[in-house]
Amino acid sequence: MNRNDWWRGGVIYQVYPRSFFDSNGDGVGDLLGVVEKIDYIASLNVDAIWLSPFFTSPMKDFGYDVSDYRGVDPLFGTLEDFKQVIDVAHARGIRILIDQVLNHSSDQHAWFKESRSSRDNEKADWYVWADPKDDGTVPNNWLSVFGGPAWTWDSRRKQYYLHNFLSSQPDLNFHCEAVQQQLLEDMEFWLKLGVDGFRLDAANFYFHDRELRDNPPNHDIREGSIGVRADNPYAFQKHVYDKTQPENLDFLRRIRQLLERYPGSATVAEIGCDHSLSTMAAYTGGSDTLHMAYSFDLLTEQCSPGFLRHTIDCVERELVDGWPCWSIGNHDVVRVMSRWALANQPDLARGRMFMAMLLTMRGSVCLYQGEELGLDEAELQFEQLVDPYGIRFWPEFKGRDGCRTPMPWHDQDQHGGFSREQPWLPMADRHLPMSVAAQESDPNSMLNIYRRFLAWRQDQPLLIEGSIRTVYHDEALLVYERRLGDEVWVCLFNMGDSARHFDLSAPVEGLHVPSATAVFEGHGVHLPAHGFGFARRLG
Repeated sequence: MNRNDWWRGGVIYQVYPRSFFDSNGDGVGDLLGVVEKIDYIASLNVDAIWLSPFFTSPMKDFGYDVSDYRGVDPLFGTLEDFKQVIDVAHARGIRILIDQVLNHSSDQHAWFKESRSSRDNEKADWYVWADPKDDGTVPNNWLSVFGGPAWTWDSRRKQYYLHNFLSSQPDLNFHCEAVQQQLLEDMEFWLKLGVDGFRLDAANFYFHDRELRDNPPNHDIREGSIGVRADNPYAFQKHVYDKTQPENLDFLRRIRQLLERYPGSATVAEIGCDHSLSTMAAYTGGSDTLHMAYSFDLLTEQCSPGFLRHTIDCVERELVDGWPCWSIGNHDVVRVMSRWALANQPDLARGRMFMAMLLTMRGSVCLYQGEELGLDEAELQFEQLVDPYGIRFWPEFKGRDGCRTPMPWHDQDQHGGFSREQPWLPMADRHLPMSVAAQESDPNSMLNIYRRFLAWRQDQPLLIEGSIRTVYHDEALLVYERRLGDEVWVCLFNMGDSARHFDLSAPVEGLHVPSATAVFEGHGVHLPAHGFGFARRLG
């Protein structure tokens, strides 16, 4: 807790409070559930917790539609409960980062209610309003991430308002200085309470083009690319004018100036755009913008050695002095054990190998709750869905509910120890044998492998501070080097389903790394299927 640059190479554990642990038996996880399970999180040897939104909200998008930026929704508890989370986490050397959903509020927020009431009230320009075209249609061709036009008609103002997401999530107008100032004051409210930083949701969406120019068509889309699905036309445009505007940088600098007054605090920004790497570089370069950018590059279905090498090389080339934060899963994408499975069959050995890769790349890391258990995607029926995104695009896209089902704490009842009552989403039956209790006593369980690997990683300055260089890949193997001063490690990963031998062409010394399966002999290494290993170059 004494390192102000803890975030460089830090491991952040994402808690989705609704699904973590229900302390009061209402079927929904809550803040006191985090307090009750804090020793479990501490046992993982992570540096920080990222708490998904717990703010006051009508829950149309499960907390990502905020109606009070300083309030705790009663569903999750009270402000005193949140203070307990900070206290118990800090007592164990764990920092707390909270989601800040600044781009938009709920349509139930008092600000929006006032803004929509007339065109001349004090908050009339706090949101993005525009007149219709002469024929009554929407102001331009901008699309919502959640499908359809990004504009909704409001009969009171007789104007359209902008929403990049749900129509119940109107975009705030960052061209209005009062909006910027208010949001900075709201962020400082949480810093004064003791939070250690923020995960900035949709951080490149804040500003829009003042002239509301149409986005051009995207002729370069490829099915399977990040964010591209045939059932959602959002990717059919190049999002030149509706997000990632130049003015964004100035506001991010104001956020950094605020955090500089609270040493040890940090930001990690979610950035999703057509040119994410160049944007990440701009948003994290130097020392006056964001601390880290949250990469979407490994949240795709692609996981071949060639794809991974290309991704690492592009990030290293583009970011320059910026700092990446890697993740292979979160609350918005299919769980990695299903997404990167071979023949749709989750393989724990393959999962351990991807864990080792993620935790030895250059940068910081976000782990999503349940990854340490090896959880795969839960299968839900249409009538069980609650995610508006999934309901709209079913059945081609099944939404985000499958990665948000409750954490299994034991296998003694159908709710897996998550709650005494029926959970807000059903417990996946196949997750019960993978519960925390079931894995605790097995030294070779995914849970205990994560614990040992993370503990080992904390004591390796080379992994925290060193550079990275990819050196080889083929259809199965990925090899990269990590270097710090004269110390050079070779990191090898066999992603194939058969054993491989690889000639390193120079003498090496195998490192004793938890769960590594490679065998080093002279200049060569033997890697079993889905195996990995690390060696120190000699001479």
